[in-house]
Amino acid sequence: MDIRVLKSTVKVLVEEGKGILAADESTPTIKRRFEIIGLESTPETNRIYRQLLFTTPGIEEFISGVIMFDETLRQKTDGGIPFPKLLSDRGIISGVKVDKGKVKIPNFPSEEITEGLDGLRERLLEYKAMGASFTKWRAVFLIGQKTPSAVCIESNADLMARFAVFSQEVDLVPIIEPEVLMEGTHDITKSEEVTYRVLKTIFKRLMDYKVIFEGMLLKPNWVHHGLDCKNKASNEKIAEATLKVMKEVVPSQVPGLVFLSGGDSPEESTIHINDMNRIDKVSWQISFSFGRALQQKVLQVWMGDPSRIKEAQKVFYKRARRNSLARTGQYKEEMEAENGE
Repeated sequence: MDIRVLKSTVKVLVEEGKGILAADESTPTIKRRFEIIGLESTPETNRIYRQLLFTTPGIEEFISGVIMFDETLRQKTDGGIPFPKLLSDRGIISGVKVDKGKVKIPNFPSEEITEGLDGLRERLLEYKAMGASFTKWRAVFLIGQKTPSAVCIESNADLMARFAVFSQEVDLVPIIEPEVLMEGTHDITKSEEVTYRVLKTIFKRLMDYKVIFEGMLLKPNWVHHGLDCKNKASNEKIAEATLKVMKEVVPSQVPGLVFLSGGDSPEESTIHINDMNRIDKVSWQISFSFGRALQQKVLQVWMGDPSRIKEAQKVFYKRARRNSLARTGQYKEEMEAENGE
């Protein structure tokens, strides 16, 4: 393990004005995304779409890293250039999702645990040889009357810590993504309580395993009311509640928080990043690691049509730029109505 390598990678990933593109949708997830636009997901259509994103002119101004799925990391451009090299030549770091997805926890209905430790050491070395500099592991926590349980939280925390240790062992920066889901009727107070409990447990476990905080990133959810909650919180309240929990739980040594968008719209997600960067000065960089919030409108424009690639790339560029502005609190909602922006 070389702490200098880890710190160097993190520094690039959380560079001011830049964020991470999460293009690591699993096979079932991208299949669902493509079905919405009436397109069949195949390795080739997946490749063409990722190529559209990665070759967008100018995105290196706003995107510091890209998280890829195993399939994507192995793919190449039309001209035969491996995606990691394409991105590296533009100053963008490649990362890879290394967990193997979620499975049900026996005796705990509606709760899941993330798998993927089997063979992880070998896979990490392979990914590193292919050009990856960082990794990601996601776990999910559902808010209900009796969930998330201590078993669910503690089991996932242990797996995340082991993933982080294995990644740092081979100089790959781990991004830990514990997502408290928005699904449900809970209010923002309940979300605050659960997010605190989840993160408190995870950081305790990371400390137990001697994970180097300076060489990792956290990809958290917003503290947010449930999607079916009648008492919806304002954007300002979401930003304030989220920052409150992060200050209480996240060690100052962690260089950055790269937020996931969850179930919020692209515009709402940008607003949250902007609000948090305007409310208070904190020890970490407050950035983004968006998938759907960067890609949703791109897919709607592209629709699988080769003649619409350039138009879709312009949409992607605009969305990335607006999130870049949010990193320094300079985003304004009026920008959404400006076609030339």
